[in-house]
Amino acid sequence: MAIFAANFKCNLTRAQTKAYIAELEAYLSRRMGVDSNGADCKADLTRDSKERAEVFVFPNQAALLENAYTFVRVGAQNAHCVENGGFTGEIGAQQLREFGIDSILIGHSERRTIFGESQAYIAQKFAYFAKAGFRIIYCIGEDLAVRQSGGVEAFLRAEFEGINAQYENLIVAYEPIWAIGTGVSAGLEDIERTHKFLRSFLSVPLLYGGSVNEKNAGEIMRLANVDGVLVGSASLEVARFCEIISII
Repeated sequence: MAIFAANFKCNLTRAQTKAYIAELEAYLSRRMGVDSNGADCKADLTRDSKERAEVFVFPNQAALLENAYTFVRVGAQNAHCVENGGFTGEIGAQQLREFGIDSILIGHSERRTIFGESQAYIAQKFAYFAKAGFRIIYCIGEDLAVRQSGGVEAFLRAEFEGINAQYENLIVAYEPIWAIGTGVSAGLEDIERTHKFLRSFLSVPLLYGGSVNEKNAGEIMRLANVDGVLVGSASLEVARFCEIISII
């Protein structure tokens, strides 16, 4: 099962997101050779099912759409770990349920570094949405200083503090911080080595993120223990994201 996830971050309007997903849905429908309302074929991209894919799109909060597509799963980039309440600037589970959303990114480096989310808070958020049965893409990754110090494995282990790594609806996305949005992906040997380490204690799907694009996605996806990709800027144009999906 290959997993392709598009993280729009603070980009695209609601109208643009709606048009994007409509085009993506049409592309995936053509890959299947069925009508977009076809039953029992969600995210199966080949008729023989030897290769299957799950496709996620994570719009910004203002652009959330109903999670009611045949091939595309709409998720949330972020939410507070509450049903609702006095939390200015946040959304909770009640708002996500209105859209039928049951997938969420947790632990993204931009939430950790820019917005100061601690490991304790991230673990609290993880536990809340796991209890609610959400599909969680849990993001981990080191900065360049950690990479150069040789302490990557210990750092990544620490990012699982308080996290139930056996959660059945878990996907882990490894994103080296120094590669996010820089146009420079980690070296293939580094990616393979890190994913091998993660596989030593994780049995869940493992994604790679960090300047993934249509030019490098194929070779990244061919690496051992890489089950998919989490795509940032290269996913903002639907044609580019479709090209990434087309590698399978």
